[in-house]
Amino acid sequence: MGQLALAAKITHVPSMYLSELDGPHKGCRQAAIDGHHEIGRRCRALGVDTIVVFDTHWLVNSGYHINNAAHFKGIYTSNELPHFIKNMPYEYDGNPALGDLLARAATAAGVPTRAHPDTTLNLEYGTLVPMRYMNPDRHFKVVSVSALCTVHNLADSARLGRALREAVERDYDGKVAFFASGSLSHRFAQNGVAEEFMHKMWSPYLEEFDHHVVEMWKKGDWKTFCALLPEYADKGHGEGFMHDTAMLLGALGWDAYSAGVEVVTPFFPSSGTGQINAIFPVQPLAA
Repeated sequence: MGQLALAAKITHVPSMYLSELDGPHKGCRQAAIDGHHEIGRRCRALGVDTIVVFDTHWLVNSGYHINNAAHFKGIYTSNELPHFIKNMPYEYDGNPALGDLLARAATAAGVPTRAHPDTTLNLEYGTLVPMRYMNPDRHFKVVSVSALCTVHNLADSARLGRALREAVERDYDGKVAFFASGSLSHRFAQNGVAEEFMHKMWSPYLEEFDHHVVEMWKKGDWKTFCALLPEYADKGHGEGFMHDTAMLLGALGWDAYSAGVEVVTPFFPSSGTGQINAIFPVQPLAA
């Protein structure tokens, strides 16, 4: 009998990698990096063996998918922002047994999902950036779930999240962490002025609403937030249409969830978007 030991909503902004490098932005994302270090430390303390990432940079146009390779190794350059993340080496181990279990459980719950074990699929930076800071020694196995879902219903993503948790608790012999890897609002700065918005929001309205959302999360007002999520994802230009958030909340009980989040890295603007690292305390699932 397994356990969902830790759940979190995490940032993966590419300026975290830029923050490591010599230049004008060196150190600019140290707070976010420190937040990843802390979440990784807590996973180790809890005995987590595998991190499952709902990755809003893995775009899919049909169905749900799990990158279920046994091993990941390469040198990554972002096709979206190649001047931010370039030539970044990575190497992690997968968990094909768990990935297969998760895909079968989601499919049985009515959300058809495919696990891909023999694949040349690379990991996307929604997984690679957090693993760089949480998992540099390959302590954790890694399973990546597609969460840039272009034609999918948020309700299905919530059902998928619940099915994945139930599968872990029913059929897995180990401890797992679930991470929703994506932003709050996600309206990038307009082309040509990106540099001046490196540490600013593009929209004052979205910044205000992001802060309102964080307060809802801290208070544990999930009934209100879950009702707002479809419109928030739409009008807030949600990263991956916020399917990562729906998956995470589905795993935690959706609007029956009642815990308040612990903010590890306070809200910060990045290239026009709103970012945070926050731990969602795991409660027993209601029937």
